[in-house]
Amino acid sequence: MTWWWIGNALLLLVVVPVLVALLNRVLAALERIRGASDQILAGGVALIGEVDKVPDLLAVTDRTIDDVAVGAVRYAGSVAKLLG
Repeated sequence: MTWWWIGNALLLLVVVPVLVALLNRVLAALERIRGASDQILAGGVALIGEVDKVPDLLAVTDRTIDDVAVGAVRYAGSVAKLLG
């Protein structure tokens, strides 16, 4: 019976504090992961707001490319006349 009490005392004085310390480390890591995932989610939501504008921006880019192409063709035609 004495060994039983010694085992219980060791359990309470050694094993339980070690388990509590390990659990505390795991929970701290979990909180850091949760904080990082919240930041990633906030960044993703902000990025979606920017991605919604992409079709309009591509339309502007297409118009600009068309304008530059017209100017480049006119320039190349003038240069061809000068060199030809």
